[in-house]
Amino acid sequence: MRRYTQITIAIHWLTAVLVVIAWFTAVGGRHARTDPSYVHFTVGLAVLLLVVPRLLARWLGAAPRVEDPQSRWMDLAARAGHTLLYLFLIALPLSGWYAASRLGVPVSFLGLDLPALAAPVQGAPGLIADLHETGGTLILWLAGAHALIAIWHQFVMKDGTLERMNPLVSNEPAGGRE
Repeated sequence: MRRYTQITIAIHWLTAVLVVIAWFTAVGGRHARTDPSYVHFTVGLAVLLLVVPRLLARWLGAAPRVEDPQSRWMDLAARAGHTLLYLFLIALPLSGWYAASRLGVPVSFLGLDLPALAAPVQGAPGLIADLHETGGTLILWLAGAHALIAIWHQFVMKDGTLERMNPLVSNEPAGGRE
């Protein structure tokens, strides 16, 4: 297998778009309590749900093998970078849900009311909420670095990295099905 499956590619790009939408629809400070962004909540929880099939596919070996094995440090850096991105894709939605609970804001996902993860407080929601806000910006930086590294692999190392996740390229061999 040289490329990811079409489903994996679709989930990857949908997750990327949803992370950007979540960042743009975020409201902070006192506005989060008085005028919460339900779009932000829904998009964030969708990201959390999309992580599940991504991780399952990865653990089941659905990632294509790298044709030209990288040096040990590059392979380790790639694994660390992907692990960090996955941690953020899990921690950000959960910390946002926790922060909304601390603010006393009800959280629902596609019409389903979700339980609060913490008791509401009158003042600031606390450190987890601050970390959530900072993490939202950090994940954009990480995703940007991820994209730049993929571009570097494609055009400097010429290893076909971008083709592995390109939604416009077919998985079929040249000449169609045999």
